[in-house]
Amino acid sequence: MLFNSLAYLIFLPTVFTLFWLSPFKYRWILLLIASYYFYMSWNPQLVVLILSTTLISYSTSLWLEKTDNQRTRKLYLAIGVLSSLFILAFFKYTGFLLSIVNDLARLITTQDPGFAIKLLLPVGISFYTFQTLSYVIDVYRGTMKAEKHFGYYALFVSFFPQLVAGPIERPENLIPQLRKETFFDRAMAVDGLKIMAWGFFKKMIIADYVAQSVNMVYNRPEAFSGFSLVIATFLFAVQIYCDFSGYTDIAIGSAKLFGYRLMLNFNSPYFAQSIREFWSRWHISLSSWFKDYVYIPLGGNRVPFKRHLINLFLTFLISGLWHGANWTFVIWGALHGFFIVIESLIAHLNRHKTPKPVTLPRQILKTLVTFVLVLLAWVFFRANTLSDAISIYGAMFEGIANPLQYVESGLRAMRFSDPDLVRLSLIIPVLFIYDGINVKGDVMIRLNAWSKPARTALYVAFGLFAILMITTVTSNAFIYFQF
Repeated sequence: MLFNSLAYLIFLPTVFTLFWLSPFKYRWILLLIASYYFYMSWNPQLVVLILSTTLISYSTSLWLEKTDNQRTRKLYLAIGVLSSLFILAFFKYTGFLLSIVNDLARLITTQDPGFAIKLLLPVGISFYTFQTLSYVIDVYRGTMKAEKHFGYYALFVSFFPQLVAGPIERPENLIPQLRKETFFDRAMAVDGLKIMAWGFFKKMIIADYVAQSVNMVYNRPEAFSGFSLVIATFLFAVQIYCDFSGYTDIAIGSAKLFGYRLMLNFNSPYFAQSIREFWSRWHISLSSWFKDYVYIPLGGNRVPFKRHLINLFLTFLISGLWHGANWTFVIWGALHGFFIVIESLIAHLNRHKTPKPVTLPRQILKTLVTFVLVLLAWVFFRANTLSDAISIYGAMFEGIANPLQYVESGLRAMRFSDPDLVRLSLIIPVLFIYDGINVKGDVMIRLNAWSKPARTALYVAFGLFAILMITTVTSNAFIYFQF
């Protein structure tokens, strides 16, 4: 069931109404049934996987709390972590591993063994697996008490707003909220609806629209060159941000309707002034997960500097692999790891120097450089194959010696009509203006300080603008569903 579908438009108000009409002691049952129904709407058979992962992590965590023997605790931890990782790896990486075996065999024997397998990637498996892993590890560390009530724990794993594409919730944040009786908060519900409206705008009016141009170029990169590849890459940066953060906004807004607060997952990432800052603003729930459960266990920055750099690079390399079973994602992660390592080296070399004064031109320059580096990395993320990515890099700056012709021919190749150009010149600035304001403080909170007439006028204007900008473009599934 897609957020941007008629089914969800019926599902959400129905669950919302039943939730607030039900006594508190039965609400977890309602939400659990609704969450499993939501998940099974894609493929009923997939419920076996999420239920298995839930049972494994629930059981091993209870076992962990019943013993103080460290060897036994490590055994239970291994069972909980490796079992969940095996399920994830089998469905997500088996085909990728077989392709590597085929490539190696061709190099050695010049013959293709033809090993292949096609497995349906269960929706959301990477997200709910990481949620259960964090729970088991936290119980092992003693920072989280094992949840005895299976129903509340199963709801934590499957809570429908964030089930399919996050945020990757931490048990200490969500489980206590699910256990605590909530009372309807009109202001919180209204805030949730506002956040959802902004999420739907980003997804349906920006992301789905620019996706047409992105797909046209990236699905046939050999037919394009020069500035058209730059435009398509920039539009993909807009698409993936609006698509993914749009999903997150709808998830956070939906949860608020039930009185629950999910963690912030995006915070104006394209205004970051370094790659490190970018990752503190982009997919925050994932980057913080890798920090706590991969980077720090590797030693973090508490090791010699060279090892620290290796830890940084390995963390981003694993992050790239998490995103998809393809070399393009691995290289994308490696690129970000490389950027972070370079930034760390520069900071280390300049650690004894007096910091340069913070000026607006310097801030703008750092933001632009960071954005360009992120754009260059997005090429690997979006390209269908490694060869496509390499050809895009090779052709991206063809003809740039003649700037006017470079731009003109690029725009012509994109086949933008005048209405297209007008539309793009309106919707994209709205996005960046919103995020620019958001850097200085949450836009929704700032709006609440306005007078009621001023807020009403703004909402009416935004609604009319959205209606004018909406098109008949078919709504697409959210990009991160594939991960």
